[in-house]
Amino acid sequence: MSTLVGKKFPDITVKAIDEMGDAFQLNVLKQAVDNNKKVVLFWYPKDFTFVCPTEIHAFQEAAAEFEKRNTIVIGASCDTAEVHFAWLNTAKDNGGIEGVRFPLIADSTRLLAQELGILDYDMFDEDNMAGDNVPYRATYLLDETGMVFHESVNHFPVGRNVHEYIRLIDAFAHVQKHGEVCPANWEEGKDAMNATRTGVADYLSKH
Repeated sequence: MSTLVGKKFPDITVKAIDEMGDAFQLNVLKQAVDNNKKVVLFWYPKDFTFVCPTEIHAFQEAAAEFEKRNTIVIGASCDTAEVHFAWLNTAKDNGGIEGVRFPLIADSTRLLAQELGILDYDMFDEDNMAGDNVPYRATYLLDETGMVFHESVNHFPVGRNVHEYIRLIDAFAHVQKHGEVCPANWEEGKDAMNATRTGVADYLSKH
C-alpha cells in the first residue's frame, strides 16, 4: 500500500446512504472540491460489530466540532446500503448506530477499498467475518482541493481517537493560514514556528 499523502484522493464514485435510508452516489474527492470543505473519511471493518459503533458514535458526537472547522465527515465500509440502513435503525443500547447523521459509503463491490489498498484478507474473527475481505480502520483527511494531508491505518482491535483528527485539521488549517509549521504536540493556541534553522532554534529555546 503506497501513501496518498500529498496526492489527490482517488476520483471514484461509490454508493452511499444517508440517515433517512436514501441511497445516492458519492465521490469523496468531489465532496471536498465542490463544497470547498475539508473531509474526514474513516473506514471501519463491518456493520454490527464491536469497536466500530463506538467510533461511529464518537464521530457523530464531534460533528459540531468538525462543522466549525468547515469539515465533512464520511464513514465507509464494504457493507451494502441495506445493511447500513438496518444498523442505523438499531438502537444505541442494542449495539446500533441510531442517531448517526453523516453519510455512510456502501462500497459493497470493494472498488474504492481495493484502490486504497486497505482490505485485509485474513480475518481476525472467522466466526463473525468468514468469507469477507474487510477494510482496516483507515482514516483520510483531505483539504479543500481534495489533497490528502493525513492518512492512518489501525488494526481491527484498536479504536481511533477522534480528537486527534480535530487536532490535525486545526494544525493543517494553521499552516494554510499562517504559513508556519506545527511542532510536536501542537494544539490550537500554542506556538508554531517558521520552517527555518532560525525558526526551530527560536522555538526550542522557548520550550
